[in-house]
Amino acid sequence: MNTGASSEERAIALESLCAQASGCELCPQLVASRSQVVFGSGNADAQLMFVGEAPGASEDRDGVPFVGASGKLLGDLLTGIGTSRDEVYIANVLKCRPPENRDPRSDEIANCSHFLRGQIELVAPVVVVTLGNFATKLLREDDEGITAIHGQVELRSFGQRTAWLYPVFHPAAALYRRPNLELLREDFARLPQMIADGAPQQAAAVVLKAEPEPAPAPAPAPGQEPNPAPEAGAPQLDLF
Repeated sequence: MNTGASSEERAIALESLCAQASGCELCPQLVASRSQVVFGSGNADAQLMFVGEAPGASEDRDGVPFVGASGKLLGDLLTGIGTSRDEVYIANVLKCRPPENRDPRSDEIANCSHFLRGQIELVAPVVVVTLGNFATKLLREDDEGITAIHGQVELRSFGQRTAWLYPVFHPAAALYRRPNLELLREDFARLPQMIADGAPQQAAAVVLKAEPEPAPAPAPAPGQEPNPAPEAGAPQLDLF
């Protein structure tokens, strides 16, 4: 559920962020090779947001993320869970196509990541689905690979917002590998229930619960002396 700014205010802020991205020249190689900046597309009030890697040739030509073969598969997967591209928001880690579709470089990701985080905070989705390794590692701030953690939901903060982060395989990894496609379909099948369950609470207590008070030591039996407290610096034994 979106809170704080109104839909109109957030839409205006997204347009402003898009204008900033369109004029960005922090990565000279990407600026030289791009046809245009591919900012993002979809419903600015979406409960479900997808984050991919970077634009490809089709995206660079059309200015819209996920319009090639991977985009067609993404559309099919959305249809399979009863939704469509018009109801979700789609963006990429990089807003410019890397030359020859090479992997994004770490400096390029660093230069571009504030645009993505701004998009997430403004759209304020219930679930952010990271497609593949680059988006997953960036937003989890961890190097764990997608194969090990796909389908594992966790809570993440994006500025003043919190959302469920849900890593899955990139559609490109499933186009020609049947096992990956089946795993991707299984992970997508969980999304409707996650949306139905709603957004995580904004309070930090969702993430960090108060430590319970330690239980008082039992009173010694009649005639039994209490166990002495260990001396400072004395070694402690791990019994379990």
